[in-house]
Amino acid sequence: MANRTGVVVDERYLRHGEGHFHPESPRRLEALYAMLQQPDMEGKYVAIAPRHATHDELGLVHAPSYIGLVAGTAGKRYYSLDADTQTSPESYDTAKLAVGGVLNAVDAAMTGRADNAFAFVRPPGHHAGRNRGAGFCLFNNVAVGARYALGKYGLKRILIADWDLHHGDGTQEIFYRDKKVLYFSTHQYPAYPGSGTFTETGQGDGAGYTVNVPLKARTDDALHVKAFRGILQPVALKFQPELVLLSAGFDSHFQDPLGDMRVTPKGYVFMTRILMDIAAACCGGRLVAVLEGGYNVEALTESVRLVLKEMRGDTRATEDDLYRMEYEAEQGKDQILRRVAEQIDPFWQVF
Repeated sequence: MANRTGVVVDERYLRHGEGHFHPESPRRLEALYAMLQQPDMEGKYVAIAPRHATHDELGLVHAPSYIGLVAGTAGKRYYSLDADTQTSPESYDTAKLAVGGVLNAVDAAMTGRADNAFAFVRPPGHHAGRNRGAGFCLFNNVAVGARYALGKYGLKRILIADWDLHHGDGTQEIFYRDKKVLYFSTHQYPAYPGSGTFTETGQGDGAGYTVNVPLKARTDDALHVKAFRGILQPVALKFQPELVLLSAGFDSHFQDPLGDMRVTPKGYVFMTRILMDIAAACCGGRLVAVLEGGYNVEALTESVRLVLKEMRGDTRATEDDLYRMEYEAEQGKDQILRRVAEQIDPFWQVF
């Protein structure tokens, strides 16, 4: 039987930004929303209406002074948070709606209205820290979603996986001392924002709960899948998350203009399957994906289409598929995975 896969879709997400010339433009969602209306997609997904997050909800991860700063941009033609991150008159309203869309997706998964969900929201979030916006991000959508789920549903363990090409430095910062949230990231290194080395594993109560897999440029599907299978899966099965969240950026696609990785749509499907297997084993399949990067509109659209089909169960990557892909990784190119395993083994004893 097919999964009930929810989608957060709203035309108001197109209002943020100055136009179609910025990489993180409304064209990204326009293309995804059009794809969802195609014959093989239309009517197959559970619609999840967004809402605006409250100040208290934003305050679960962001400082009041920063929330006030972003709120102060409302109605202003232009404000620069950093060299890459600007606001337009409706950015604050749209950013609150992005967070609220994720919160409603979490509610849908936690209450059984949907088996899993994908929030197609913008602006993205994983570079936003407690006191700052950065890297096209205003509020950290997935981080607020995690803290919200911990509080509202009394959860004790949440996994955030992040396959965006860029390291989610904001998400890492927010949960670096928190053992309730396991943060796992594959990313191109060195690349913006310059963080995410394998030695960054958390501090204090959170020691061991940050797992970074910094990958060289031109890394392909096989090594990404091997990282998810060989590093994330055994750790996650020991951690036993009660909810799985995904920062789903598609800028590691081989055609993306802002990166230099070699992931194909099939690679994203295989990583999705691994996360679904983790969620099925640990938390009744509860998986919520949140859109992050991905700046080649055609590559983004095709990748998301196939990921959604895998989430719904229209396709299924088998254990044999994953095994073959994992062992396509060229010998000698997985040295970083061994270094990551050595770094986290004192905390997890799974290798």
